[in-house]
Amino acid sequence: METDQKNDLPLVDSLTEKKNKKKTEKLNGDAPHKATKDKTKGATKKLKVKAIAPDGRKADSVKRKVYQKELARLQVELVKLQYWVKHQGLRVVIIFEGRDAAGKGGMIKRISAPLNPRGCRIVALGKPSDHEKTQWYFQRYVEHLPAAGEIVLFDRSWYNRAGVEYVMGFCTDEQYHEFMQSCPEFERMLVRSGIILLKYWFSVSDEEQERRFQERILDPAKRWKISPMDLESRDRWVEYSKAKDTMFAHTNIPEAPWFTIESDNKRRAHLNCIHHILSKIPYEDITPDPIELPARKPATDYVRPPKNEQFFVPQVY
Repeated sequence: METDQKNDLPLVDSLTEKKNKKKTEKLNGDAPHKATKDKTKGATKKLKVKAIAPDGRKADSVKRKVYQKELARLQVELVKLQYWVKHQGLRVVIIFEGRDAAGKGGMIKRISAPLNPRGCRIVALGKPSDHEKTQWYFQRYVEHLPAAGEIVLFDRSWYNRAGVEYVMGFCTDEQYHEFMQSCPEFERMLVRSGIILLKYWFSVSDEEQERRFQERILDPAKRWKISPMDLESRDRWVEYSKAKDTMFAHTNIPEAPWFTIESDNKRRAHLNCIHHILSKIPYEDITPDPIELPARKPATDYVRPPKNEQFFVPQVY
């Protein structure tokens, strides 16, 4: 009996310690959070942050619960924006540029996730074919521009010529200089035609880019994101920086200015970018009222076929 009592004491202490730890985590906001429905309306509240960074420096890391609530609220506003774009017949083009692993793809996912895919398209073109190389440079992008009521998100765009093509030597100096001269006029023409054009540059530090590259290499589900071209660009950080500065100097025009997103912290970048998009396109809330579903009519003249006559997916989970 004495032995059993002695063995029980550490177990009770351990359980008590775990309960106290969970309470402490809950009070500090460090415990895992489930997504909750956000009931807040109006202006964005000051976000709570905690100082955490891989290299030990202070970073504005938005807490998960705060991020999820604010993202949910902003995504509802994006849906309202899409209703307005369709109602007014607006044409919206949003360009996402930046260094490799800067977070462009994740940003596009957060924007497109709540939207109707029939009215919001993602354009992520591969390298041009031999046939496309003989076309006017902007031609293959023009065919993806939006019609009335559409939003088009470009995951990289015609600015490939000012960045990767120029740095890696995939275009001639003549083609590069022609682009720098033609691009501002091309974009002015788009804006004059009524297209709403927003351009975002995702800025990431070399330390954070390196960390994300290493993460992609170690994670089999993300390994497809890193390519030999990414590794080559990693060794040409300064060349890309110079190319970006020159690109901004030529194409940061009043009709279509560049907006830079600090993206070392992905959560904060997501919220800031969506908030900015909503602020740049005036819209009104014309969300349809909820509909009432009528009662189902009884299936009096239908008999379901036997289950053994159908093929079902095995219940593995």
